[in-house]
Amino acid sequence: MRTGFRQSMAWLHTWSGLLVCWVLFLMFCGGTASYYKEEISLWMRPELHRTAPADAARVPAAQMAQNALRYLEREAPDAARWIITLPDARRDAVNVLWTYKPGQAPRDADGKPRRFDTRLLDPATGAPLQAARETRGGEFLYRLHFDLHYMPAKWARWIAGFCAMFMLVAIVSGVITHRRIFADFFTFRRRKGQRSWLDAHNALAVLPLPFHLMITYTGLVTLLFMYMPWGVEAAYGGDLRAFQAQTRLRPLPPKAAGTAAPLASVPDMMAQAGRAWQGGQVRRIVVGLPGDANASVTLSRAEPATLSHDPLALEFAGASGALLGAYAEDKSAAELTRSVMTGLHIASFASPGLRTLFFLCGLAGSAMVATGAILWAVRTRQQQAKAIAARGRPGFGLRLVEALNIGAIAGLPVAFASYFWANRLLPVAMAQRPEAEIRWFFIAWAACALLALCRPTRGMWCAQLWAGAALFGAIPLLNALTTGSHLGVTLLQGRGPAAVAGFDLVSLALGLALGAAARFTGRRQAVGARVASRPRNVAATTQEAA
Repeated sequence: MRTGFRQSMAWLHTWSGLLVCWVLFLMFCGGTASYYKEEISLWMRPELHRTAPADAARVPAAQMAQNALRYLEREAPDAARWIITLPDARRDAVNVLWTYKPGQAPRDADGKPRRFDTRLLDPATGAPLQAARETRGGEFLYRLHFDLHYMPAKWARWIAGFCAMFMLVAIVSGVITHRRIFADFFTFRRRKGQRSWLDAHNALAVLPLPFHLMITYTGLVTLLFMYMPWGVEAAYGGDLRAFQAQTRLRPLPPKAAGTAAPLASVPDMMAQAGRAWQGGQVRRIVVGLPGDANASVTLSRAEPATLSHDPLALEFAGASGALLGAYAEDKSAAELTRSVMTGLHIASFASPGLRTLFFLCGLAGSAMVATGAILWAVRTRQQQAKAIAARGRPGFGLRLVEALNIGAIAGLPVAFASYFWANRLLPVAMAQRPEAEIRWFFIAWAACALLALCRPTRGMWCAQLWAGAALFGAIPLLNALTTGSHLGVTLLQGRGPAAVAGFDLVSLALGLALGAAARFTGRRQAVGARVASRPRNVAATTQEAA
């Protein structure tokens, strides 16, 4: 090895980060937004802002479940599965979802079969809440950060895992490379070009370093058996059902008997579950094959704020109500470790304050990836300054990286904001509305990427940052013009969902941050233009004097 170990790690850190940084930036941004996917979904259904369901805390869980079952028996008697989610601290309505059997699903306007349908019910009456516009809401952003949307989910998850592994290598090699990394964290030198970007990168990496390591490693663990299936294949011959049956983390779906049978009393099952859990409450009810003699009812416990992701569950025979088994109890050390790591990644256990901390660390991670990509471009441009001056333009590789930086880093906020604007501006009753909102996300992002490829300049940085600032900063105004739950009501008068006020305030803060970045970039461009013009002015003066 011609260079030392630390220099080798620096090379590895640079290239393991650069090659996947644009996908990582998308994954960080989508994953960070996912911490508030329920609140985002509520904001994107403004019709529900005016609906005041009954106080769920005053309604017995058994009554809410019975009301939901009656609704499902009436609306989806032939469904393959019913899923009932009872209210909690972040949801004040009962959510019911049903999936269709193969060949029985209704078709959308474009002819595609629907996989499922969902409704929100009043906790006290079981009546559907006011019809809300169709939207994927925060669920799209959650799925985007590992499913990447426009590709088969399996391939997308392999890509996400590949990028996460590169991220893990970049983190470890970065710690090894910077021996003064903790001292450098307290140092920031303004207006020093490459040095300033390195200082910012170090600061954004060191303070949330435990979070970066945790979120990257646990992201890989969540899809462990997809990336490393050899253990299950060797021990169970590739039979994943047998593996799940032995680990007993969750029940297997039942097989249809083909004989009709009514469903036994679910409230009685809930009472039995409460006794088994020593007063623990049911949060989720899954009915497999409703109306069939082999129907099953799985009750999942509303866990306290624990790190483990897999909740305790009891499975009952749907027709007789007999207890079939308990799941996620007495986990082995390996099972508990995996469950805790999944829980850490998803942060379902987090209190409001801790969720905010996770969100801020996610923003820092996004900025860390962005500053790393920009740092490479700044450093390379400085190293190639003489060649660029001789050719009059940078080389293809540098131009490509700078264009990708603009399209991915400055263009992605434009795409996110466009998704929220489309939610408000598209006709409420249009066909395939959720997909139309998502298309506008990618249309806006593609437009930013194409403009960046055509003109990868500092001026394009400014234009796209200002566009993102305007779109995000105007979201509270957009909300005020299209709904009655604006900041004047939700914040000043204290009426309406607090989550809506929080979304507006965060959007305004993001707009201000993007505006500050655009202003800083514009000032740097003006300084660069003055410096670049200075030699030409001197030469002109000398020629006139001669």
